[in-house]
Amino acid sequence: MNNVSLKIPATSANLGLGFDTMGLAVNKYLYIKATESDKWEFEFLDEELRDLPNGEANFVASTAIDIAKTYNKSMPSLFIEMSSEIPLTHGLGSSSSAIVAGIELADHYCQLGLSTYDKILLASKIEGHPDNVGPCITGGAFVGYYRDGYLAYHQLNLDKISLILSIPPYEISTKVAREAIPDTYKKGAAIEQNALNNVMLLSMVNKDYKTMGELMMQDKFHEPYRQPLIAEFPEIKEIAVKNGAYATVISGAGPTVLTLCPEDKVEGILKELQQVSTCKHESVEVHYN
Repeated sequence: MNNVSLKIPATSANLGLGFDTMGLAVNKYLYIKATESDKWEFEFLDEELRDLPNGEANFVASTAIDIAKTYNKSMPSLFIEMSSEIPLTHGLGSSSSAIVAGIELADHYCQLGLSTYDKILLASKIEGHPDNVGPCITGGAFVGYYRDGYLAYHQLNLDKISLILSIPPYEISTKVAREAIPDTYKKGAAIEQNALNNVMLLSMVNKDYKTMGELMMQDKFHEPYRQPLIAEFPEIKEIAVKNGAYATVISGAGPTVLTLCPEDKVEGILKELQQVSTCKHESVEVHYN
């Protein structure tokens, strides 16, 4: 009970059409090593993390404390060593990984016996939607709905598909990305979005990745409004699709750009993407539990 180690995956949410409902887990990780202590204290092993709050104000700690209180338990203080491969505020679920870490710590130290469903429900209540926190817990691709305490979801495997992340050197806050999106949509646009999403999801289930990718890039709800925030997006998409990618979309709120492609196209696409020198481009895989 005194020591626990966690490895929480990054996530890429939305997948074009799946705004606030779809995401997938990526093999970049938040690492936590926790030991019971007389006070909350964090040792940040990466330079990027050292501006994060220490003590109970840290999001991991505050989440664990709040979850414990939800179950009328007292969360013990912890000394936590933390390192992360997930860039902060870049659309790869860094806040979701912190939420999930807090839930896992509360579950472990307070012996809550939480199910996977319980964890996703708790995380969705904190985050407001399940597209990032869901795959962080289930692994793989995730499709979910959450509203007013009701949660329904499914986990999917994306066989024989590879991912490329293009990560610009700047940040886009979730607040700015949300403010770029209209408050309302016309009925015709909503009907079209619903149809595109339905067929895209069935294409994903049936492993028809070509059709899935073509539809994924036809989002009407958030991508057209967020793409101007990412100067490199048009060039990345043009290069990737020209070289055999299934789709190129914004990862979460951005600015990271996600490309989905066949396994045998990764090397060629990466080579061509080096033309976009302002971004760090890397091949990653879907994380499965």
